Amino acid sequence: MSARAVAWSVHLFTSLGLVCAAGMAGLIVQGGDDAFRGAFGLMLLATLIDALDGSLARLARVGKVLPEFDGRRLDDLIDFQTYTSLPLLLMWRAGLAPGPWLILPLLASAYGFCRKQAKTDDGYFLGFPSYWNIVAFYCYFLPIPAVPLVVVLSILTFVPSRYLYPSQPGGLNRLNNILAAPWVAMVVAICAGYRSLAWPSLYYPVFYMGASFWVSVRLGPLAHARGSVSGIRSHTEPRP
Repeated sequence: MSARAVAWSVHLFTSLGLVCAAGMAGLIVQGGDDAFRGAFGLMLLATLIDALDGSLARLARVGKVLPEFDGRRLDDLIDFQTYTSLPLLLMWRAGLAPGPWLILPLLASAYGFCRKQAKTDDGYFLGFPSYWNIVAFYCYFLPIPAVPLVVVLSILTFVPSRYLYPSQPGGLNRLNNILAAPWVAMVVAICAGYRSLAWPSLYYPVFYMGASFWVSVRLGPLAHARGSVSGIRSHTEPRP
């Protein structure tokens, strides 16, 4: 297979996130517990695709082989749907939060995707990443008040604090990735109907937020951040 064919195959793999997004939209419009659990399952699948496509893009050198096609834009188009707009739509459709309150995280996420400074010089996300899929997941499966949570996290998008970037080196990131593996299995089980696992599965987002807070306090105020040409995520910098 030629290098160009391999590179296009990587872009095609990334585009599978659009298929997930289409399925999510249909299930959200359909409504009902079965449909919402299916939508969350597709959110997880889209996240796994997003976690893998950056590594594949680097291996295939897609930027050099296909300079006429911007995989970063494709990645961001998909990610805004699967991490932000569709999870927030599910929150509204499921009655978790009134629509006007969900405009705040929508705008905050748009800011996060468009900002040029999305990572710190020392390899962390700058400001709360757009994990609205995880927020929607736990607000749906647990009795968590959605409005205060989305307001606080939306504000944190604009606060220049550090958040773990698991694809970066370091012991804390390695520990994060180890803890993420059983969490993914638990999310799959919850979507399959084992709702009792929702509370135990909170260990991972609690660890992630706690570790990020600890890093921000330990390292102190940010001197400056380095620019990222594609917002919070890029085709060559996969989100965990």
